[in-house]
Amino acid sequence: MKNQILKIESISAGYETAIVVNSFSYSINQGEILAITGRNGVGKTTLLRAIMGIIPIKSGNLLFNDENITKKTSSERSMLGMSYVPQGREIFTSLSVEENILLPILVRNKVNLKDKLNEIYKFFPILEEKKKSPGGSLSGGQQQQLAIARALVSNPKVILLDEPSEGIQPSIVKFIGEIVQKISTTLKTTFIIVEQNISFISQLNTDCLVVDKGRILSKISSSELRDVEKARKLLSLES
Repeated sequence: MKNQILKIESISAGYETAIVVNSFSYSINQGEILAITGRNGVGKTTLLRAIMGIIPIKSGNLLFNDENITKKTSSERSMLGMSYVPQGREIFTSLSVEENILLPILVRNKVNLKDKLNEIYKFFPILEEKKKSPGGSLSGGQQQQLAIARALVSNPKVILLDEPSEGIQPSIVKFIGEIVQKISTTLKTTFIIVEQNISFISQLNTDCLVVDKGRILSKISSSELRDVEKARKLLSLES
């Protein structure tokens, strides 16, 4: 029996009086990957920010492991096991790669740092190679790997990824997709990924929600997504 990790019940969210996410409902199980796509400005990033608690949920409920977390802060949600990788990655350029990775857990003291770093470096060997280098010296693809590693260090149950392929060369995009699948399989980590790159989505072996005006417009199956050209026509998007 699958273990439901996150249940989104008719949530609405936005900025001031504007409603951007409109009665959005969906459930996702532990270890699953969910892709969300749609044109710019349709509420995808706002949805992730509402799930993470960065902006308040105006109505509806959010359940995490059957606990209602609708009113919890982003810090409280993080402590429960949620991590967020924003669009643009937000790497601390002056800190070393390893310092960037360790930042989220420096105040928690709940994990064996050596074991956790070894686990992360197995997923991302380039980060071990460059662990003493400044974060700002990394390429875009390496910075994205660093952002995911930083999200992973606190042993999250759910990771929210916003446009992970943006500005990255295709070979690294493919590698990141493979690593996301590997993390999901080996650590049973759930991923919710906002993405417009259909080639990236197609390699994740997952269903994809198409969002418009803050609602689910349609759902494209993993089998349909394997044919990238067909998927682009279905989604009416350019990767």
